[in-house]
Amino acid sequence: MGDILSQSEIDELLKALNTGEIDVQQIQTNTQEKKVKNYNFRKPNKFAKDHLKTLQFINESYARLLQTFLSGYLRTLVQVDVITVDPLQYSEFSNSLSNPAILSVVDFTPLSGSIIVEISPSIAYALIDRILGGKGSAIEKIRGFSEIELAIVERIIIQILNLMREPWENVIAIRPRLEKIETNAQFAQIISPNEMVALVTLSVKVGEVEGMVNICIPHMVVEPIMPKLSTKLWFTTVEKETTRETKDVIESKIQSTIVPVRAVLGQTTVSVNDFLDLQCGDVIPLDTNVNGSVEILVGDLLKFYAKPGVRKNKVAVKITDVVRREED
Repeated sequence: MGDILSQSEIDELLKALNTGEIDVQQIQTNTQEKKVKNYNFRKPNKFAKDHLKTLQFINESYARLLQTFLSGYLRTLVQVDVITVDPLQYSEFSNSLSNPAILSVVDFTPLSGSIIVEISPSIAYALIDRILGGKGSAIEKIRGFSEIELAIVERIIIQILNLMREPWENVIAIRPRLEKIETNAQFAQIISPNEMVALVTLSVKVGEVEGMVNICIPHMVVEPIMPKLSTKLWFTTVEKETTRETKDVIESKIQSTIVPVRAVLGQTTVSVNDFLDLQCGDVIPLDTNVNGSVEILVGDLLKFYAKPGVRKNKVAVKITDVVRREED
């Protein structure tokens, strides 16, 4: 914030402006030239706020799908929420990993490169315990994973990776594929330590056990689709072109749809006493004129007017007029 001028200084400045000693345009130019934006070359910010916001939308959809899947798969209450989506260097992410950890290296086809899905040991042990028939309790002491436990976790990871396709389909049709699972961060160096990544942190609660699932997305992987990671594009409703095949399917379904159609010859009102005395051969006068039109109802809507007659020895009606709008 600049210095606060006193009243006398303000008066002198106004006097100088009135006499022409100070040029307003020169003041504005000097002020604009002094605006300098700091840039950290060691930690370049390659993800704009718009990109991070779109990644948050995508992973919020993924969190809902993951919560539904795990709740049904484990037959217990599972809660998944997106906590943060932050840009940082890959070294910061790798240095924060515990040992052991579940690090899934995922091929992000058709994008070149891989991402990492890291599951905290507490959640991994809870998943294993629940699948093997336990209550999904937390383990008291963190230890290494056996081959059988890794095989169980691998089966779950393959299924939860397939859930990523739907949230990403508005941006690109991905086909995530599990390449390998590492329990040591030193063997999961997919990019240079100085490269920027977007770290998506999910909070996962399985029963009473809470933990984190981190999705590490390197900038170099999503760089080709960065223009599509825009909230403007995300919320733009673009109508998809209707193909001829789609039109034919809709038309065939409409043609095979059965709807009730009835012809109302006329209406009248009779007393209950007259109704009880009706006999064969009695004539009931209707409110429709002899030369009047018959109402044709499709469902409960009046759609046509017609004339009664006979066709091939059968009672029929001939459409004479079409009702363009429903009458109340």
